[in-house]
Amino acid sequence: MKPLAERMRPATLDDVIGQTHLLGEQAPITTIVKQGFLPSMILHGSAGIGKTTLAMLLAYAVGRPFRPLSAINSGVKELREVLGSDDGLFHQPPVVFVDEIHRFNKAQQDALLHAVETGEITFIGATTENPSFSVNNALLSRCQVYKLNPLSPDEISTLIHRAIRKDAHLSKKNIQVCDLTALIDLSQGDGRRALNLLELVCSGDTDPIVIDNASVTAVAGQSLVRYDKSGDNHYDLISAMIKSVRGSDADAAIYWLARMLSAGEDPAFIARRLVILASEDIGLANPNALLLADTALRSVQSIGMPEARIILGQVAIYLANSPKSNSSYNAINRALKLAETDQSSVPLHLRNGVTKLMQNEGYGIGYIYPHDYPNHYHPQQYLPDALQGVRFYEFADNQKEQASFAFINWLKNSAQ
Repeated sequence: MKPLAERMRPATLDDVIGQTHLLGEQAPITTIVKQGFLPSMILHGSAGIGKTTLAMLLAYAVGRPFRPLSAINSGVKELREVLGSDDGLFHQPPVVFVDEIHRFNKAQQDALLHAVETGEITFIGATTENPSFSVNNALLSRCQVYKLNPLSPDEISTLIHRAIRKDAHLSKKNIQVCDLTALIDLSQGDGRRALNLLELVCSGDTDPIVIDNASVTAVAGQSLVRYDKSGDNHYDLISAMIKSVRGSDADAAIYWLARMLSAGEDPAFIARRLVILASEDIGLANPNALLLADTALRSVQSIGMPEARIILGQVAIYLANSPKSNSSYNAINRALKLAETDQSSVPLHLRNGVTKLMQNEGYGIGYIYPHDYPNHYHPQQYLPDALQGVRFYEFADNQKEQASFAFINWLKNSAQ
């Protein structure tokens, strides 16, 4: 017998639970289908939320043949066979569906371009990863991209009740739904997982079959944290941690850090991002932050988990509670932007006249050695003539940088 999730696969677009932002009354996919038109598209979202089903139903809704491929098992050869085959049955271009399109390399993705461009096929790709990073720009530009959302708790509940009511096997059993909290929580928005759990709970011979938190956890065991180290969740969680530290919220920073560690994230990856943050977002407001973060990175690499969690927790809290400044970050970015177009020559007095010929050409002549003067400072020109007065670095309004600002002003005034 087929699994429950397969038996409950929707037969029409009206049967789909969730994705109302795409399939609602005035939603984009609904509007397109009503017009009898189906563009090439990429369906993006986590596992178990109906990407494959939606692609199949879209093909059927506009009367197109549906030709599925798996990026795991198919190569360029299989892809070209599908694109080149024609058994005379196709009055309209077929819908070629590629599951896990992010697993296709550049050559495999490029093999689709001509057929998509000429309209020989309508391409639908499904991916759990952000298409901006996993799909070639050439293919991406030829497709509409639609994001599918995880099912809400109410939608999971609707799915469960529908399965109990409509599935030919389950409808014969005496099933009492007492509490769906655990089943919904363990599903994590994944409809397929919800149905798999339901099938496990209902696989016994007891009468009645009671669905509550105890019965669900008894068959489910420990919930697996949904986390793909190369997917969106990976980037979303690290982004949340960084923004929490930047926003000086130590509690939120620790929470997102714990989420990543509990999911098995590489602690060295987290430590590297904290080093970057220490310079970008704290910078000169607290120069010790970079030293501590760099030390933590080396410590994490040498110690490893589970003890590395202690080091990462300390650094995350320290950075969150540190004063913030992005003045040095802004300064280097401004300078780099100007350097892309400005090629001003180095003033002669700043050049190193290491040979007699260079000295005769003026290299190093007129350079003032600051250590020969009081306070080790003497004013002179350091920027090219065309850039005199240009400011890249602006002192930020924190204690450390304001102290540096006061010192520089005193230094310049003392030389007058």
